[in-house]
Amino acid sequence: MTTKKVLITGSSAVGKTSLFNRFIYDRFSERPLATIGLKVDKKEIEVHGQKVALILWDIMGEISQAKVPRTYFLGASAVIYVFDLSRPSTRNNMEADLALIRRALPGCLVRIVGNKKDLLGHEEFQARERETNADYYTSAKDGENVERLFMGVGQELVKGVLGD
Repeated sequence: MTTKKVLITGSSAVGKTSLFNRFIYDRFSERPLATIGLKVDKKEIEVHGQKVALILWDIMGEISQAKVPRTYFLGASAVIYVFDLSRPSTRNNMEADLALIRRALPGCLVRIVGNKKDLLGHEEFQARERETNADYYTSAKDGENVERLFMGVGQELVKGVLGD
């Protein structure tokens, strides 16, 4: 079995923990508690007949803050950077955060996720989609694209291991 460490980060209150909980436990809370420090759990998936254990690290707040130890980055195979589609301000630090991630983890798989799609109407979503460079658009509340996000990351990581 292959094991891969995946960091989930982004601004505060963008739905990182909700995505984590939706994928790991298939549940959603209207009032999630703020993550204090770090939350870690594992989910095994199957990719091309190969079992992969995704070790998900849900990191509190912005990674550029001094409160987030750089040791959290050690051994990471992928980073899921989440922003809130309904709050454009959550993209304010995104470029700086992504630059920090790429310096700390050169060659690491990075996927950008616009979350809380359920809070936008169709036209508003289309406008946000044009403004952003997200790899996935999700709703932790209704589960839209959550499985696709994590399975996609798992597939890309396995592809990198197999050299396909």
